[in-house]
Amino acid sequence: MGQQMNLFDSDALDYPATEGIKYAGSKLKMIPHILRLARKVSATTVFDGFSGTTRVSQAFAQSGYRVISNDIAVWSEIFATCYLLQPKPSHEYYSLIDHLNGVRPTDGWFTKHYGGLPNDGVSVQQDGLKKPWQIHNTRKLDAIRQEIESLNLNAHDKAVAIASLILALDQVDNTIGHYASYLHNWSERSYRTLVLKVPRMFRSEHHNLVYRENIFNIIDDIVADLAYIDPPYGSNNEKMPPSRVRYAAYYHIWKSICLFDCPKLFGKANRRRDSSDVESYSIFEDFRKTSDGSYVSIASVGALMAQIQAQWIILSYSSGGRTTANDLRDVIAENGHIIDMVAVEYKRNVMSNMTKTNEWVRDVVSPNMELLFLIEKR
Repeated sequence: MGQQMNLFDSDALDYPATEGIKYAGSKLKMIPHILRLARKVSATTVFDGFSGTTRVSQAFAQSGYRVISNDIAVWSEIFATCYLLQPKPSHEYYSLIDHLNGVRPTDGWFTKHYGGLPNDGVSVQQDGLKKPWQIHNTRKLDAIRQEIESLNLNAHDKAVAIASLILALDQVDNTIGHYASYLHNWSERSYRTLVLKVPRMFRSEHHNLVYRENIFNIIDDIVADLAYIDPPYGSNNEKMPPSRVRYAAYYHIWKSICLFDCPKLFGKANRRRDSSDVESYSIFEDFRKTSDGSYVSIASVGALMAQIQAQWIILSYSSGGRTTANDLRDVIAENGHIIDMVAVEYKRNVMSNMTKTNEWVRDVVSPNMELLFLIEKR
């Protein structure tokens, strides 16, 4: 029998503290359920194949697992390096963060394209575009990011500095959580002053690994006991272009901050050109159909599950995606069998009467359903 979960039970919320940015695919509230499923098997090494802001990777590492973290996004690699590979305790970064907070603000590339004046509470500027930050914070961003580059930090220290900057910017932005569009009226938090803090780091007991790759490029070389797979299944919005890469579009600014490459921009949100539908593509967010009538995205999930070198898989699924429950059932059946599952309906907190058999499909009716499947591979 699948588990009936109240998302707001105190017991369900007992899990390691993690850090991250506002994120459309965040599994923050699902972490206790993910860990509970993981404890049902005898895994010691976990592969997090689509790590995003790395909250799940952080939770696994703090729970005693050796973690192999991967995501194609450079900002995800920065977070993973900061939290999973740190050789020094947090207090050794106080002087670096204090130094960066004290850098004199300056006008630069970020201020030119992303900074706006208060304008009586409206974020629309003279160029007709809304902005994600007020100018007093983009001036600090310009100065701090240039100083990080000038300090010639090693890879770990640089990751900590950039992660700290991104976390701070996330606290003073003018968005609903992504950077494909910005709020018309300045948010209350956008008036705050950007202040960097040392990330909440921890020392892992194990030698963790961090990759920034298309998962199919590394899957044959990754061996783990348990794989946590949360692919971007693609939007169920019929109007969205078939090649639309949601995450590349939503978080283009973080890539620019990490690379500090001043890329060519386009559109009303000043997106990176390489985040466009033409230049950026993810097979997992492609809802076109194959010759046999199945979605490209779900066929890719099936191919991935077949190639994963792990005895167990925790597969995450959101019913608001393009992939249907029937598609998912077939993919799971082709690659293994369900040991256990968890279902959480965010609007009502609870999903009841769900089984581990094929009948669970009939119960997935809410577009706000989050499901986790613990699967043993064949």
